[in-house]
Amino acid sequence: MVHKNVIRSEARGGSSRLGAVPRWPWLVFLVGSMLCLLCSTLSHLLACHSHKLNLFFWRLDYAGITLMIVSSFVPPIYYIFLCQPLWRLFYISSITTLGLLAVLTLLAPGLSTARFRPFRAALFLAMGFSGLVPAAHALWLNWDQPHCLVTLAYEVAMALFYAAGAGFYVSRVPERWKPGAFDIAGHSHQIFHVLVVAGALAHYGATLVLLDWRDRATCLHM
Repeated sequence: MVHKNVIRSEARGGSSRLGAVPRWPWLVFLVGSMLCLLCSTLSHLLACHSHKLNLFFWRLDYAGITLMIVSSFVPPIYYIFLCQPLWRLFYISSITTLGLLAVLTLLAPGLSTARFRPFRAALFLAMGFSGLVPAAHALWLNWDQPHCLVTLAYEVAMALFYAAGAGFYVSRVPERWKPGAFDIAGHSHQIFHVLVVAGALAHYGATLVLLDWRDRATCLHM
């Protein structure tokens, strides 16, 4: 139902009581997610070509993950703080800066090795959980808005999917228990990717709820 409302609103030119609610933040997330999965696909396909390309493509993979995290922040922050432009600018600028610092850190050759696998997972989780600050702020501003509470449920599901994925990524379960048995199917990295896609879908649902809310709301009630 929410998805139909979004499409119907776009067919009307995005008109709403707030005026034309921009769709570009929603598209930023979609494009960022698709580019992340594209980078991951290229990395897994071509990293075995040579040592030089191995380093390049795994760094590209990490940059893609960072891009997905940063782009995930854009639609919820933009729509929730649509009536608070200064806070909107502050939060989007902050996560973008954090993402750039993460990319620069991960470009270091030494951090691409297996030894720093827990560090990379911790860095990505830290970026993701930095969203607790704007989330708490959003709840304080909109605690009486049902759409925001539904969005929160989606975002909690997203966080659980991502955290579980990071857990499999670091622990290398189940292949560490039975080496060789999960080389084709059931490998921790495969489970990690499935959970990442599930988290992205949960976040996609959250953005649709926020779009539906903004198509109906006014800043007078914020």
